[in-house]
Amino acid sequence: MSNVLSSATYRLAAHLPTQLPPDTGREVAFAGRSNAGKSTALNALCNQNSLARTSKTPGRTQQLVYFEVGKDRYLVDLPGYGYAKVPAHLRAHWQSFINRFFESRQALAGLVVVMDIRHPLREYDLQMLDFARTRGLPAHCLLTKADKLGRGQQGNALQAVRKQLAADFGDTASVQLFSGDTRIGVDEARAVVTGWLGL
Repeated sequence: MSNVLSSATYRLAAHLPTQLPPDTGREVAFAGRSNAGKSTALNALCNQNSLARTSKTPGRTQQLVYFEVGKDRYLVDLPGYGYAKVPAHLRAHWQSFINRFFESRQALAGLVVVMDIRHPLREYDLQMLDFARTRGLPAHCLLTKADKLGRGQQGNALQAVRKQLAADFGDTASVQLFSGDTRIGVDEARAVVTGWLGL
């Protein structure tokens, strides 16, 4: 199966709303706690090694980074959130920027929430899922680093998250196992993203 996301290229990094591209077409945003594996997931979906910068240092993504995958079609890498060492004023700026982004960005077609399978549904994850629900956007959760657990543990974690999502968010949020390193769930996640983008 051909991968339309493999053509993804860096477009811009926005620190202010005025730096965002025109609010047309479709965008899929990627959110996740610092070090949850968001950059690795983006790279795996796009079949590229260094599209999104991966780092051992949490909080590396400090802007909204846009990757173009077609005419007016974008993947948006949100700042890694929940990292305590970010100065308070910068954290407040991000919070305001992201709040506004979710409230008003009409091109937003869906949200991917990236969570370490060993630490899912933390406060920040739930906040992002709530943003999506408030806007009426579909959300899809990737339980990353699934290869760190055995098959039985993977299944238990998946069921537990699925149950909580159903209780808290109804049918607006879905979830799957994922590993960028061993390619678990990459095709499944890619199908969700390309569907939202209309590709």
